Amino acid sequence: MARAKPHSSFLKRLSRHDVAVDLGTANTLIFTADEGIVLNQPSVVCFERSTKPGEATVAAVGREARALLGRTPTNLETIRPLSHGVIADFPAAEHMMRRFVAMARTQPRFGRRASFTVCVPALANHVERRAIRETALAAGAARVSLIDESFASAVGAGLPVSSATGSMVVDIGGGTTEVGVIALGGVTCSGSVRVGGDEFDRAIVNHVRALYGVVLGDQTAEHVKKTIGSALHGEPVEIMRATGRSVEDGLPRTIELSSEDIADALAAPLRQVIDVVRHVFETAPPELVTDIANTGIVLTGGGALLGRLDQCLAAELGVAVRVADEPLTCAVRGAGAAAAYRDAHAFE
Repeated sequence: MARAKPHSSFLKRLSRHDVAVDLGTANTLIFTADEGIVLNQPSVVCFERSTKPGEATVAAVGREARALLGRTPTNLETIRPLSHGVIADFPAAEHMMRRFVAMARTQPRFGRRASFTVCVPALANHVERRAIRETALAAGAARVSLIDESFASAVGAGLPVSSATGSMVVDIGGGTTEVGVIALGGVTCSGSVRVGGDEFDRAIVNHVRALYGVVLGDQTAEHVKKTIGSALHGEPVEIMRATGRSVEDGLPRTIELSSEDIADALAAPLRQVIDVVRHVFETAPPELVTDIANTGIVLTGGGALLGRLDQCLAAELGVAVRVADEPLTCAVRGAGAAAAYRDAHAFE
């Protein structure tokens, strides 16, 4: 199947003062028309506790803060302020966003009074959407627009979103999986489940503990997933060594894990992803289902990089599946490019 070309013409219509933000559970990305991706950092902030009650200062954000997860002394607290794609800790999210915007503003063409377009998951309720908007305003945005993450991902993947022909995008992020059917410049029907890369990591931790009696750290589980992770059983089988804490005596223990182990671990969360895609097919108009059967499904988001995931979904759904080019950045690039669709019902 030929890959659609990115909508580069959309980028030319962006104002240099337009900024797109993908405020994700795992990573935050910021995009500008002139510079492209100007920031890609883990959504983590570390605070240094003050001797005064209730006061704390930001010690690190992004990669520096992520390196401290599970390692911080008592005077430091590391927080991931987003959960399932929405803000769980508003003060921490505001501090993190301010730092990220300040980092992005080192780019020469980043507007001082920029308008922000921020991706939001379909499951986000009114309160969660307002929190995202207020966080962006507190970080220095002159105006904030929210865009459906499925629509943004579809634009970033180069799908013909303005066409009457339906397209389906499955965006697997750190905390959520968003499924959207796009046609005529908007989301016709959608579904969402709070399962993503973080849930994949937890599934690996739980499976390894049950199978080998070893507790892996979250970052170790993520490294295993990225190195030998597979959504399907089959050849070639990849093997790697991982070290964790023995359940029996609490001492360090190194074990060998295979891609078959990871496929077993991920079976349950992947079933939830497949179920939400099936649900969207069931609720979509028959004409659009026919279009998708002909054009296939496109995977975006960091979770799309899981080995053989496209083959797994294709086998379960009976529809061709492909991974978008640069799936991790599709949503933020699409949010920027989608400025040409300000009147689409994907915006609010």
